[in-house]
Amino acid sequence: MRKILLLHGALGSETQMEPLAELLQNDVEVFTLDFSGHGGASFAAAFGIETFTAEVLDFLDENGLETVDIFGYSMGGYVALNLARLHPERVGKIVTLATKFDWTPESAERESKMLNPEKIEAKIPAFADLLRVRHSPNDWKVLLKKTADMMLELGQRPLLTPAILSKIPHPALICLGDSDQMVSLVETYQAADALPNGQFELLVQTPHPIEKVNLDTLVLATRSFLS
Repeated sequence: MRKILLLHGALGSETQMEPLAELLQNDVEVFTLDFSGHGGASFAAAFGIETFTAEVLDFLDENGLETVDIFGYSMGGYVALNLARLHPERVGKIVTLATKFDWTPESAERESKMLNPEKIEAKIPAFADLLRVRHSPNDWKVLLKKTADMMLELGQRPLLTPAILSKIPHPALICLGDSDQMVSLVETYQAADALPNGQFELLVQTPHPIEKVNLDTLVLATRSFLS
């Protein structure tokens, strides 16, 4: 049976992957993890894509996974491709959904401004409460600050430029929802096109938040690609 690791996005946790895991588990052996600072996992000394990539590698070693397929949602897709770049022998096929690739100083500034905890508490208190519960006992405001800093760093030093993607040979299905308001069609298509074995797929009735994704559509695309 194939093995697949599901990676959550920024400000997310492995519990968000459970509905997808349940739908996939009859076809593949499914694994999930929390990145440090997420879902109650302690913060590591460093925070960012490179740290999360190293954590995935450690997880593979700890679970005896020599090679694994990876599904990455949003930031998780960026981590998956970065792992494939650094340790190609540990990664099989890759599926990403709603992953942002267009990191520039300008785009990073826009994204990071959305992570103001005071504004979130004032304007969308339900989301603030969700983050507080999801990441307890960690301080969700600290997580937001570290995530914003990570975005600004990516804006200055993106890890997955088209030139770098062109050197990742793994079969990769790069998906975007047709109703995604946070990631553009252009950047997603260009990333898929840069990958030597990349495919682009637009998922219907699919916005950005993983909780609102049409899972039947996503599972169908993933099963077809992995088979």
